Amino acid sequence: MEAIAQTGAETCAHMKHTPRSEELKHDVTCRINRAIGQLNGIKAMVEEDRYCGDILTQLAAVESAVKAVSREVMQDHLETCVVERVQAGDTEVVDEVMRLFKKFM
Repeated sequence: MEAIAQTGAETCAHMKHTPRSEELKHDVTCRINRAIGQLNGIKAMVEEDRYCGDILTQLAAVESAVKAVSREVMQDHLETCVVERVQAGDTEVVDEVMRLFKKFM
């Protein structure tokens, strides 16, 4: 896989300055594992030729679960990373946040 050189807030290798709480890590991990389980179930439904409406209902449930995880991570990002960067005088983070909001709208 070809590596793409990026700078600033778009670099995938950034680390949080303030670690996530153990509670948040646990909750997000549980939610992701649940979504993975749901996706595996949907995969089995497709392989078993289950009714399309049932599959679509399950897909909607997974999408909702993933959006809930995104909201949790976004809230943590706003409360920690964004606040820290604004307090340090880095207002470019506002542009990053707007790009993130656009991805989730």
